[in-house]
Amino acid sequence: MQAIHSAPGVQARQASRAIGALFFSVFGTVLLEVWNRRAGTGAGLFSGIAVLGLALAASAWLTYRRHAPALAEEADTPAKQRADRIFHIVNAGQWVVILVLGNVLAHFGLGAWVVPMGIVVIGLHFVPLAHVFRNPPHYVTAAALVGFACLYPRHAAGGPADPVGFLGAGLILWMNALWALRRQT
Repeated sequence: MQAIHSAPGVQARQASRAIGALFFSVFGTVLLEVWNRRAGTGAGLFSGIAVLGLALAASAWLTYRRHAPALAEEADTPAKQRADRIFHIVNAGQWVVILVLGNVLAHFGLGAWVVPMGIVVIGLHFVPLAHVFRNPPHYVTAAALVGFACLYPRHAAGGPADPVGFLGAGLILWMNALWALRRQT
């Protein structure tokens, strides 16, 4: 079993997913801190979120550093270049869609729906990334984010503007970071 974990391809994949986990931990922390601020839960929780977010980000960074040499040794194939290009297009497109739809919602007096819409768009952006990077857990993250964004406005006391939107999205991203850091086989 040890030989499987030392294979260069597995180590390169672990380094790549650790980079993703780093981003998920940072964005998740930001969303959780926004929730904390809007919910008014206090400075103690702010510090706790910051410490946990920093620990998760540090774990991702250390995992990346441990496996980075294998990632650096991977050949720069046309398939890898294509995947990188799709990654950049999907991420840029996600922010453009959020900006445009957010402005449209605000223009029509539906600004309270910007957060659930943003969570849906963020969730949907994981679908092509799951395919291009052959990372099925991204489908689960997509479903969790989209499902949460569709459900919480109906059940939260504050409707679509309730700070719980930030809480749920942040926790989902943290869970995705933890999943990405698991040992690859």
